[in-house]
Amino acid sequence: QVQLVESGGGLVQAGDSLRLSCAASGRTFSSYAVGWFRQAPGKEREFVAAMSRSGVSTFLANSVKGRFTISRDNAKNTVFLQMKRLEPEDTAVYYCAADSNIADLTTRTEYVELWGQGTLVTVSS
Repeated sequence: QVQLVESGGGLVQAGDSLRLSCAASGRTFSSYAVGWFRQAPGKEREFVAAMSRSGVSTFLANSVKGRFTISRDNAKNTVFLQMKRLEPEDTAVYYCAADSNIADLTTRTEYVELWGQGTLVTVSS
C-alpha cells in the first residue's frame, strides 16, 4: 500500500513562489496517477492538478493555469507542485492524492484511492 506525505507548505507573501513535495512509500508508485487538491477555510476541497502515471498527460484547474506546475519523479517516488505568483486566494491546505485511474483524480474525486495528510499554504497580501 502506498502512503503519501506532503511537505513544503508555509507562509509566503503574494507574488512569491513555493514548491510542495509529496513523498510516496511503496514500490508501486509509478503505477498511480497523482494529483493535488486544496481546501480553503470554509470551502470544499477542490481539484488543483493531476498527472498521468507516465507523466505525459497533465491537467490543471483554470484558476492555477499559467502559475502552477505539477511534476513527478518516479525514480524518487515524489510528486511536486510548483506554485508561482501566489495569491491570497491560494491559501488552503494542499493535499496530495494518488489513484490508479486518472479520471478519479480529475472528475470522480469520491473514488480517489490515496490521500496525504495535507500541508498548509498561507499567502499574505
